[in-house]
Amino acid sequence: MTPKRSSRQQPAAACPCGLAETYEQCCGRLHRGEAAAPTAETLMRSRYSAFVRRDEPYLLRTWHPRTRPARVDFDPGMRWTGLEILATTDGSAFHTTGTVTFRASFRGGSLHERSRFERVGGAWVYLDGEFLD
Repeated sequence: MTPKRSSRQQPAAACPCGLAETYEQCCGRLHRGEAAAPTAETLMRSRYSAFVRRDEPYLLRTWHPRTRPARVDFDPGMRWTGLEILATTDGSAFHTTGTVTFRASFRGGSLHERSRFERVGGAWVYLDGEFLD
């Protein structure tokens, strides 16, 4: 006798960026190149998710050519636990620059940063960031 398969499916994983959609419907589409981030905040959220998932190609692809490192060094012990968007300035479809201030929590602490974004070739990219207290 063969065991019965459960008709229940595993629930889809929530997106690490904190929005209500699943990863596949949210940041996953951006990571796979199926869509582009329409705003600086969306790009910020997708980059946070890329850090959670250690998606180096996406991070490098969405980094400004002037400030892009040769590679991304991931801390193997780092466990990201949440993202909180604190403020945004500009960064919409009508802007060429924008800032996103956020707090990214990890096991044992948090990172508070104001990130700057620019459009390059019509796409939002991360330029640089300033750590805040």
